[in-house]
Amino acid sequence: MMWQQELCVRRGSAPGDRGGSSWGEWDEQSRPKGAFPTMNGFLNCSANHTKIWSHYLVLALGIPQLTINVVSIIFNCTVIFTRLATRDLHKPISILFCNLAISDLFTSFSGFWISMLFITNPDITIFGSRDMLAPYSLYTTSILSTIYNLVSIGIERYLAVAESMRTRFRVARNHSIAVVFINWVLAFFLGCLPLMGWNCLQAESNISVLYSPFCVNYLVFIAMPNVAVAFLVPLFTYLRIIIILRKRKLRMQACGQATGTYRSAETQVARTSISIWLLALVSYAPFLAGVVFDAANQRCHGELYPGVYIFRNCTAMLITLTCLGNPLLYTLRLRALGARLKAPRGLWASRVRACTAIGHV
Repeated sequence: MMWQQELCVRRGSAPGDRGGSSWGEWDEQSRPKGAFPTMNGFLNCSANHTKIWSHYLVLALGIPQLTINVVSIIFNCTVIFTRLATRDLHKPISILFCNLAISDLFTSFSGFWISMLFITNPDITIFGSRDMLAPYSLYTTSILSTIYNLVSIGIERYLAVAESMRTRFRVARNHSIAVVFINWVLAFFLGCLPLMGWNCLQAESNISVLYSPFCVNYLVFIAMPNVAVAFLVPLFTYLRIIIILRKRKLRMQACGQATGTYRSAETQVARTSISIWLLALVSYAPFLAGVVFDAANQRCHGELYPGVYIFRNCTAMLITLTCLGNPLLYTLRLRALGARLKAPRGLWASRVRACTAIGHV
């Protein structure tokens, strides 16, 4: 195509340079409407990309993505309707769980949207298009909201079983509503930055080869700190919960009391915590690896097809698995886990009072 040829012959530079000066200026009159560059800031990366995807490969990747997203939508709608039907939103933790389901619902919906675009026109997921900005931004916003909700739930659970009862009572319904509001405001602001102008529809020298038309520096800015938060904060909070339960169990043993309830609660919390952390690791670590690869990449799109783009689609399915796992880990086991955490707290208080009375005698 004429606009691609003119793009490559403008200002000469060494092959592999990723600077904007090697591209020169666009010839907007020769460029077809909706067309975008076929290169990631490299010389000699132009190619005829009208049929780069195999029809069978598109279906093999797209249909599982659609299926997982539909199942996730059904799961999270069920969680939301269950929360509304039981009318337990007066509890701070219930508000956070319901908001987590809403975040996962938006993630699944935007993932379904992206999957449909991939099936109908897979090449725009490689070379970028303005049509990809809105679904990618909604997808980013939803994932960020999910991460912030998981962090908020971990902190709330830690405060709920903290040794100081005064700390527990500070977590009120209004606080949960404020946390939900802040989470969504922050997620919308960061996720919609590409719609506000931080994209590479024109600044092609920094364009992502995996998530075009997003910029590589935007992906690094979003992925690095938020994935670190998703790993570290739940790890810290749930480890602290386990430590607190173990300390209380040891105190009861010192008083000669039975510790079966505490041992059961500690085991349950440990299993749930490990499941939560492993789910986050499996879901977000591959995406983070893809962003790191994208930032270090020095190859053209054609050299990356199909392996790297299959990996990209698989990371999207892994992220959707989080939306399936969250209802199972948080909501379906909420009542049993809450009873296990609440019963030892009351039992421990009564045992401590008994031990104190015996000591005074």
